[in-house]
Amino acid sequence: MRSAVILVGGAARRAGGREKYFFTFQGKTFIDRLIDTLRGVVDEIVVVARDPGQCERFGHLGDVRCIPDIRRDLGPIGGLHAGALAVHGECVFVVACDMPCIHPGVVRMLFDAATGYDAAIPCWNADMLEPLHAVYRRSALLDYLEEHESLSLRSMVRNLNTRYVDVEKIREIDPDLLTFTNINNLEDLKLIDPSAEHSLDDACGSGQEPS
Repeated sequence: MRSAVILVGGAARRAGGREKYFFTFQGKTFIDRLIDTLRGVVDEIVVVARDPGQCERFGHLGDVRCIPDIRRDLGPIGGLHAGALAVHGECVFVVACDMPCIHPGVVRMLFDAATGYDAAIPCWNADMLEPLHAVYRRSALLDYLEEHESLSLRSMVRNLNTRYVDVEKIREIDPDLLTFTNINNLEDLKLIDPSAEHSLDDACGSGQEPS
């Protein structure tokens, strides 16, 4: 069984307080794009939010479960911990909610690359990794996170039996490496969606958090 965890619990400071998962790209919100892509690759999807109140914003996702962090205010490490406890699959693809262009072929490649390892992490070079666009072995995550001291994803990756997947290998599937497109703010959104330049409010919703 293959699982996926989408982390949505960030404070969205770089997005001006706007919740990035409801930004719209090519007619779909980021969260809907991610789920639509992952449904063709995995057997279950779990969204990890920062608290129960944030979970209420995802009631429209149907069979996709949303769970809150168990250990609060730990950043992505806290989301990974909650997600690893919630999923049923031993292999888990983890992705941040601000990556709306993930490529299903790349996700499958990472699942295959993780065979025999604790993790398969894309790498640009020795110092530039993609730990929030990666596949992990659930049991290895839980073993590490049970008594971890560091909140650093890099430290976690270095302590796992990790297979580093060169992005040039990934380029064979996704030539422009669009799968790693990361949207931190509205200016980033305009770079991938020029129409947003003319109507940012329409492109990104009202800019207010849903009630």
